[in-house]
Amino acid sequence: MGLSMALPELTGGSVAIKGALLDFVGDPFYGPEAEAVRYVADGLLLVREGKIEAAGTYGDLSPSLGDRPLVDYSGSLITPGFIDTHIHYPQTGMMAAYGEQLLEWLNRYTFPTERKFADADYARSVAELFLDELLKNGTTTALVFAAVFPASVDAFFEAAEGRNLRMISGKVMMDRNAPDYLSDTAQSSYDESKALIEKWHGRGRLLYAVTPRFAATSTEAQLKQAARLLDEFPDLYLHTHLSENVNEVAWVRELFPQYGGYLDVYDQTGLVRERSLFAHGVQLTDGEFQRLSEAKAAVSFCPTSNLFLGSGLFRIEQAKNPEHPVKVGLGTDVGAGTSFSLLQTTNEAYKVAQLRGQKLSAFKALFLATLGGARALCLEDRLGSFDPGKEADFVVLDPQATPLLALRNESGIPETLAGLADLLFSLVIMGGDRAVAATYIMGELAYSARAASYSGSPRE
Repeated sequence: MGLSMALPELTGGSVAIKGALLDFVGDPFYGPEAEAVRYVADGLLLVREGKIEAAGTYGDLSPSLGDRPLVDYSGSLITPGFIDTHIHYPQTGMMAAYGEQLLEWLNRYTFPTERKFADADYARSVAELFLDELLKNGTTTALVFAAVFPASVDAFFEAAEGRNLRMISGKVMMDRNAPDYLSDTAQSSYDESKALIEKWHGRGRLLYAVTPRFAATSTEAQLKQAARLLDEFPDLYLHTHLSENVNEVAWVRELFPQYGGYLDVYDQTGLVRERSLFAHGVQLTDGEFQRLSEAKAAVSFCPTSNLFLGSGLFRIEQAKNPEHPVKVGLGTDVGAGTSFSLLQTTNEAYKVAQLRGQKLSAFKALFLATLGGARALCLEDRLGSFDPGKEADFVVLDPQATPLLALRNESGIPETLAGLADLLFSLVIMGGDRAVAATYIMGELAYSARAASYSGSPRE
């Protein structure tokens, strides 16, 4: 990868980026991939004051450079920033916790770890490390679980605001089947969440998600209080877990015998909406997929977590059924997930599809990590592609970042879509964080692998 100049630390959000540009104008699950992909082998991305001004060929756009610094990433692939639709920042320190499936894992590892987040200083330190890891992996937006403590939400949003990130988070709500030290009540969860919403939602690039952990740790009264918040603030998100594990599904049926199943618990308490995102969905029935489609709700596909906890194989072919399409994004689900990298997550998603006798192409995988994630979060008007006016969060991928990738991609940047599909698949399977050369936030360099630095971090 060649650079024509030193990487600018501060550009005022105005910069020109030269390299191969790849984004999406449609969903490759529902038509010819060539019609969904937008690719410019010799491209130029023009950014003005943090927004995309234009994207096209270098020859066409170079006369419009103006006074912007030009950064030459020739030989690299530039895509919109990755979007992680489900992750837990308090679980950063408990990745690779051995030997349990979901319910046992929560009690043995997760709850004791999350207890630490009552300490605001500790929460702040983990939030900074967490955001460093996201940027290192090319993730520019995430839907993030905090802990039950309001201070954990404050710590996360303070850290994200300091980096000008588009982040969504919320306080966990749990009023039963959790340790006393992590439990709230239906009323206190409403009151604390409302105060946090009024403080943070829509502040800068920050957005709030009402966050009951999952049906088993909430009473019906608490779930209805969550719905009350959504009614009072219609542009909030609902973020929770759904049908991850066979034993969990059975337990929810026992706890809510008056309802017709796991999704119906959320539905009848008012939580299945267009801005609702449900993590996992491994055990969903065909009828539940259809209901999610009707409601325009979304599912986060979390393959590394589902495999690590032995939860099962997500039926992506059913979720993307054209008769009842469901919005799908990718989630790393750290800390049950085993990597912050959405490239590594696409690697595992491909394998899950293979085990189900399906094929997940490189274009479909990258779509889920970019525009598909933006659509799942109802942010496609702001993120996910290089359309003019969108926020300039993007990632630079080096297809020759390692000796093996250099051998695999020795021909360099391809001119054709067939060649691009092959190169991109190598990044999906072999890439990971090492393939991320740089991450930009609103046109500003936020991470550079060359310097192994995090520009704009409050700790610097």
